[in-house]
Amino acid sequence: MSLTEKAKRIFAADLYATRTTGIELLEADEGYCKCRLQITPNHLNAAGFVMGGAIFTLADFTFAVASNLNRTHTVSLDSHIQYLRAAKGPVLLAEARPVKEGKSHCFYQITVSDGEGKTIALVNTAGFRKESPM
Repeated sequence: MSLTEKAKRIFAADLYATRTTGIELLEADEGYCKCRLQITPNHLNAAGFVMGGAIFTLADFTFAVASNLNRTHTVSLDSHIQYLRAAKGPVLLAEARPVKEGKSHCFYQITVSDGEGKTIALVNTAGFRKESPM
């Protein structure tokens, strides 16, 4: 079984991200993840733009997969998001990559881009590694 298949099996249990929000896990490896979100009217705010919470949920889920796959369980300690522009197109993509991997702490940057390939948000997340493996 590939790491992507393993990640899909494990993280299907995150019902908020996968069912409620509709995030699809595309690729996963140790320290890396790429996810997609097809934008629907349910993801839009009152002004007709993609809701910041939907963008953050996509980034947070992508971090969770990248930082937990084949590792000690990691939880977020702190996340900062910078919204750079409004999303265009029917899809959002998020990619998580480590900046620092430590025994008890990690730091990841998650890039969220829109259907035109433009970066719409950057998320920096610090994680704490707990004892129980996933």
